[in-house]
Amino acid sequence: MEEEVLRKLRALVGWSSGDGVFCPGGSISNMYAVNLARYQRYPDCKQRGLRALPPLALFTSKECHYSIKKGAAFLGLGTDSVRMVKADERGKMIPEDLERQISLAEAEGAVPFLVSATSGTTVLGAFDPLEAIADVCQRHGLWLHVDAAWGGSVLLSQTHRHLLNGIQRADSVAWNPHKLLSAGLQCSALLLRDTSNLLKRCHGSQASYLFQQDKFYDVALDTGDKVVQCGRRVDCLKLWLMWKAQGGQGLERRVDQAFALARYLVEELKKREGFELVMEPEFVNVCFWFVPPSLRGKKGSPDYSERLAKVAPVLKERMVRKGSMMIGYQPHGSCGNFFRMVVANPALTRADMDFLLNELERLGQDL
Repeated sequence: MEEEVLRKLRALVGWSSGDGVFCPGGSISNMYAVNLARYQRYPDCKQRGLRALPPLALFTSKECHYSIKKGAAFLGLGTDSVRMVKADERGKMIPEDLERQISLAEAEGAVPFLVSATSGTTVLGAFDPLEAIADVCQRHGLWLHVDAAWGGSVLLSQTHRHLLNGIQRADSVAWNPHKLLSAGLQCSALLLRDTSNLLKRCHGSQASYLFQQDKFYDVALDTGDKVVQCGRRVDCLKLWLMWKAQGGQGLERRVDQAFALARYLVEELKKREGFELVMEPEFVNVCFWFVPPSLRGKKGSPDYSERLAKVAPVLKERMVRKGSMMIGYQPHGSCGNFFRMVVANPALTRADMDFLLNELERLGQDL
């Protein structure tokens, strides 16, 4: 069942062959990718450890998921090995700065080995330009990993899959169906283009009391030696069942509906006084400020941004204490706290979007 689901996911990426495994979350999928890229470059490190390695450098954008740095620390590379590439005003990695950072790392004596691009950043929902990044990786012989934990499910939509153009050129992809597709937690896949059994060579320990090679069935079905875990949940079952029940068209409708509802929210938000978009979204992350009555028309005042940044935490407390809503907020770069409404739940309706805006107005009318 796991092999069948992984084959379907790889086909959506654009690969006719490859490998993969279900992992306990996207953070672990990303960490696996770093470990596999390092092992492919320096296979001695499996036995000899860090002493077999020169100083290494991996590259990701400043909008990346925090798990990239956490994984580098866990693997003994250290967070200093992660070089942060600039992103543009929409949160997308700038390929020219990636090229510059690679040259800089080499000049400092480090060996570049991996680039982690992001398809669907956590805050802004940005999609990195994969074709241009793949060109850079090809020129420098670097492993290209795409963290599509959030945005990977867009591949199911014929209308929106262009956001991931170039993903077929990646060496590895992290994809979490438990996010946009709403599969039950946890359901996270690591997909590989590799056909040389890299997962098993990198992680395998050939424990004779578990992975006997003289069983009566195809021992390729014993995938346990590919992973770092021993005991493992049957995470593929959730996606297999959902896919069987909904069909590819049903899952595509789920993705397209999320985009349509996000667009509805944006258009309704623009009609109302007191709401301001951080930027036009390209995904289902709708980022906006609620400007309370006391701040309207005062954008030019010196303390405007400071006062506006205090609004979201107050409204968050009020909605949680009332029990009416649960929406995330955060600062980002030079922008003070704003709300990030992620339109992903397939049960959401236009009425829910209207309620969201009405409730924010009600909760913030005295501010």
